[in-house]
Amino acid sequence: MLPFPVSERARQVAPFHVMQVAKQAQALAAGLGPGHDRMIYLNIGEPDFTAPPLVQAAAQRAIAAGLTQYTPALGLPALRERISAWYAQRHGIDVPASRIVVTAGASAGLQLACLALFNPGDEVLMPDPCYPCNRHILASMGARARLLPGSPAQRFQLDAASVAQAWGERTAGVLMASPSNPTGTSVDPQALRAIHAQVRARGGVLLMDEIYLGLSFEERFGQTALALGEDVISINSFSKYFSMTGWRLGWLVLPQALVEVVERLAQNLYICASTVAQHAALACFEPESLAIYEARRAAYRARRDAFIPGLRALGFEVPVMPDGAFYAWADARPLLGRLGVPDSAALVERLMREAHVVATPSVDFSAHDAGTHVRFSTASAMEDLDEALQRLARWLG
Repeated sequence: MLPFPVSERARQVAPFHVMQVAKQAQALAAGLGPGHDRMIYLNIGEPDFTAPPLVQAAAQRAIAAGLTQYTPALGLPALRERISAWYAQRHGIDVPASRIVVTAGASAGLQLACLALFNPGDEVLMPDPCYPCNRHILASMGARARLLPGSPAQRFQLDAASVAQAWGERTAGVLMASPSNPTGTSVDPQALRAIHAQVRARGGVLLMDEIYLGLSFEERFGQTALALGEDVISINSFSKYFSMTGWRLGWLVLPQALVEVVERLAQNLYICASTVAQHAALACFEPESLAIYEARRAAYRARRDAFIPGLRALGFEVPVMPDGAFYAWADARPLLGRLGVPDSAALVERLMREAHVVATPSVDFSAHDAGTHVRFSTASAMEDLDEALQRLARWLG
């Protein structure tokens, strides 16, 4: 019992069940004796690839040269320029380096953007299902995420009609991820244009979580929302496409007028992102590194193409084929009654204990799902995915 009260702000932030399940699985794995199958982790969205050789070498050179002191709060100018050039090369759009802010991971980037834009009591529209930490960040600053259920017909995303209908007096903006965690689906480009028009007409802000954009598998969905206009805010990261999860490095693209505001916040809250990580990230954009990343993107697509049909053959329903990222949002209703388990949380518990396959229940990602869905991560090696399907097949009998 604490001898002092916990803040109401902290009480509003729910646990991140993905990490809770991971802790439980690790504890169970530690207790497995000889002769038991190893645990296969399909629960955390972390690439099994690490930073390419050039990136690792750049970090080592930075440390050896003593390049470890603070950088400007907006990030290394050279890195901001590299990111700007990447938008021109990859997406064919002009994003000036002056609009780019390097952050301590995408989470810090979203926090900075929300602190700059939203007041306590403001409401932000988000699709359901969605990544839980995004709405928890809003809750931590007193804003409220209003979750609008998305259907397979909407690719589990928002559409302009639902945004217009839900917009209220306290609504300040829309926050979406494309491709999405947990579904791996992107918002249709025409739907996104219509949503942007609705938000702009109401004087709100559209924030796009694009951390999986580099891992899009279809050209139609692989375009940045920044092409819609300078008023769009993009949150991005070196974690997923660039395989730098633990380096904690991301970036924001902001309207020019908002950069100075975010700079003041960053100076006070973070000082700067990791200096070593920034110097290392310069090497992400070398041709040798980009060739590695593209080969890995093809590997993720191959994993999707093998794993999703395997899930469907076992009785899981995946109504929308993921077009990016490395997730499968699987409807387990066909199996729950057959197995005699009440919901996906109980199903995940049994999978972990009896098949030694770890997944994540829907409780983290959806307020409207009645415990029917499971998220599988396909970020693991193909051998692990194949073995997981074989174990599920044996377990389901």
